[in-house]
Amino acid sequence: MSSQNIYILGIESSCDDTAASIIHNGRILSNVIASQKIHEEFGGVVPELASRAHQQNIVPVVHQALKKAGITKDKLHAIAFTRGPGLMGSLLVGTSFAKSLAYGLNIPLIDVNHMQAHILAHFIDEEGFNKPSFPFLAMTISGGHTQIVEVTSHFDMTVIGETIDDAVGEAYDKSGKILGLGYPAGPEIDKRTQTGNPKAYQFTKPKVSGLNFSFSGLKTAILYFIQREVKANPNFIEENLNDICASIQYTIIGILIDKLKLATKQTGIKQIAIGGGVSANSGIRQALKDGEQKFGWTTYVPKFEFTTDNAAMIAIVGYLKYLEGNFAEQNVTASARLKI
Repeated sequence: MSSQNIYILGIESSCDDTAASIIHNGRILSNVIASQKIHEEFGGVVPELASRAHQQNIVPVVHQALKKAGITKDKLHAIAFTRGPGLMGSLLVGTSFAKSLAYGLNIPLIDVNHMQAHILAHFIDEEGFNKPSFPFLAMTISGGHTQIVEVTSHFDMTVIGETIDDAVGEAYDKSGKILGLGYPAGPEIDKRTQTGNPKAYQFTKPKVSGLNFSFSGLKTAILYFIQREVKANPNFIEENLNDICASIQYTIIGILIDKLKLATKQTGIKQIAIGGGVSANSGIRQALKDGEQKFGWTTYVPKFEFTTDNAAMIAIVGYLKYLEGNFAEQNVTASARLKI
């Protein structure tokens, strides 16, 4: 299919962010996100509230994406949307809206796997950012997922390692909850790490064979450690918060890097790309850069705005699928547990 002047609308609604993006060929013209603040007071995403907020946000967000891109909806060649994985109620809002709009405009509908999109965000045309060449290893790290994926082409991906319990983002959030930090806790822990001592406290890394991860044991170890210390000194957390955060982050990053080292050894692939919300973490970005020096890796970190849930990554997958003529039928359904 000719790649001349193709405009695609991407829609993302897998969790608590309603997002829309317009891509022109491989370049993003707009990337609009409406975040839902309401979940902060509950310390996590409430599915029922999330789907209701998506219903309120989706029309204004799509309208704004078109306006920012400077095009009208009749210029669109296709609508791409997140089919899964994610929260069922949230996915249904995006899926039904995308189906209706594509039907109304009589243009193709393209279903996108959210986890593939985190990886393929690296193929957005963005000045100053190189694209990985195949094959490469992708590590997707977010609130719901921790995976190592071997990527041999845009749509040929194999998960070679994943978490057997909590995702890395959950490990951050649950640690933050133990420490009395707000939700999401990852950015706050990362910030406090800057002035903390990463070797102040030692937490045992879980022993998991192969390339799989486990974070639930670490969370329990942190909980028991804090309970023990607070019993001896009620002010322990506030007196040592930055050191505790730095030690937790140091342990988490150590777990991730150890598995990447093993993955590069097993596959012989030294190109590594990261994606997902937790890849915004400064410690992880630095550890990857260090890996270039220490282990001869070539690493790819996406632009900050393409790391968390966003529609630009959905739009780029839509564009790549459009070029292949890979379209969805109108009877396509959302899937909460969609696999890569």
